[in-house]
Amino acid sequence: MKKLVALLLSLVMVLSMVACGANKDTDADQKAQTDMEYVKEKGTLVVGITEFEPMDYKDADGNWIGFDADMATAFAESLGVEVKFELIDWNNKIMELDGKTIDCVWNGMTLNDEVLAGMECSKPYCKNAQVVVVRAEDAEKYQTEESVKDLNFAVEDGGAAQKLIEPKGWKCTAVPDQAQTLMEVSGKTADATVIDLLMAAAMIGEDTSYEDLTFTVRLNEEEYGVGFRKNSDLAEALNKFFQEAYADGTMMKCAKEYGVSDAVIPQE
Repeated sequence: MKKLVALLLSLVMVLSMVACGANKDTDADQKAQTDMEYVKEKGTLVVGITEFEPMDYKDADGNWIGFDADMATAFAESLGVEVKFELIDWNNKIMELDGKTIDCVWNGMTLNDEVLAGMECSKPYCKNAQVVVVRAEDAEKYQTEESVKDLNFAVEDGGAAQKLIEPKGWKCTAVPDQAQTLMEVSGKTADATVIDLLMAAAMIGEDTSYEDLTFTVRLNEEEYGVGFRKNSDLAEALNKFFQEAYADGTMMKCAKEYGVSDAVIPQE
């Protein structure tokens, strides 16, 4: 009986060691897989976005278009995979990347310290600025930073504007995305917002949905980049793609279509 028990215990130990070894091999394989291999294996590049004209927004048929959306689609095609756009909480973009619910953040993303520390980023591809947006009827009163400091601002939660104006001590209420901040100002539930210059040029003023709004004060200068998981090889692949797309003219053709050609940074 004792011999039988000993034999069974030995068998259990052997099976445990085999299983442990198999798990280690699996873990090693997963760790060895690059981001490029991961994306190609699953056949999709999942792009984290918010609604942001002229970079990522829907056409009349519900398809995602815009300068960033079109370039992301072309990049995915160059990898031999499909593109999928996923609306995300901008405040959780790094968590979404690390959790692999998305593969990159490509949405007019400002290359600030938080982004550069938490992501593997492409080279800058567009110039931008943060600008104050107010109702056109009030524009003459708000032409300087000093004149707007006591206003109530609506800002995108976790966005560049929030990180820019909160340290100044300006009063602000966070909302899900930049598009909603415009609704708040137009609807008079906020006095002003701070949004990307490229978005302001596309979405407010004459012949837009927000003819009652205008931008006044320019608060800074910044650059856009695309973010991947830390140490991802997709960042360098995108840099190469940008260089080729700029050289053959397709990048500037796309930029011209969406009115952002003046903002494009030469890719060399």
